[in-house]
Amino acid sequence: MSIAHANTLVERMGIEITEATPERVVGTMPVEGNIQPYGLLHGGASCVLAETLGSVGAALHAGPERIAMGIEINATHHRSATSGLVTGVATRLHGGRTLASYDIEIVDEQGRRVCSARLSCMLRDAST
Repeated sequence: MSIAHANTLVERMGIEITEATPERVVGTMPVEGNIQPYGLLHGGASCVLAETLGSVGAALHAGPERIAMGIEINATHHRSATSGLVTGVATRLHGGRTLASYDIEIVDEQGRRVCSARLSCMLRDAST
């Protein structure tokens, strides 16, 4: 499933969405190309993956006439990743009319938790 538009951060970072519902969004991102100078997955890259997955879920929850905008993210980086893919799973914690929150778990290819994040998105009517 592709959500990447040309010249977007999602495309540049190689994020692929493999499952998407308002309750749960799953996606992968390569470590290669998203590292910091020490050869480890950049913590900011983990945040981009987390915000992407949570925002997709929030947008699906909001519906086609509304938009979702990330307003707060926090992340704890538990361990490093140096190769392969990381997989993120965003699970909806709250889905209201004006706010949606998601818990995002990012794991390496061995299933070890790399990052835990939480994202809150504001939901608004789309401009016409």
